[in-house]
Amino acid sequence: MSLQIGDQAPDFKLNSSDLAEVALSAFEGKKVIIHFFPMAFTGTCTEQLCTMRDNFSFYEGIDAQVLGISVDSPFSLAKFKEVQSYQFPLLSDFNKETSQAYGAFYDEFVFGLKGVSKRAAFVIDEDGKVIYAEVLESAGDLPDFKAINDSLKA
Repeated sequence: MSLQIGDQAPDFKLNSSDLAEVALSAFEGKKVIIHFFPMAFTGTCTEQLCTMRDNFSFYEGIDAQVLGISVDSPFSLAKFKEVQSYQFPLLSDFNKETSQAYGAFYDEFVFGLKGVSKRAAFVIDEDGKVIYAEVLESAGDLPDFKAINDSLKA
């Protein structure tokens, strides 16, 4: 089951595309937008993260941290970040623990692939509580970016 509004967000420590360890708890005191995505270099995932990239000044202007998480390796994510010029960390949930903790996990995905992050978006407040949660069953759908932004303004 995915996290609900009001739940305490599970902390995590994941390796970034820069091979640095990133923990959710490091952002205590600021809002965090977490975007889970199935796979780097795929159409809808690129669109999801490019939407965040193209609106980055809004998030930066309200001192909110954007994070992208998938089960891709840090090395694949590094190339994806470079090619798309993302200004925010991409984190590797290669061991699939964070995706499962957030309820954003496909046991089985397309082409017989097992253990892939679902497309999802969460907004975590300054105290580590979930103030927005959206887990999509269809990997072809995009999160509701307006609702995400509205939750940040509340």
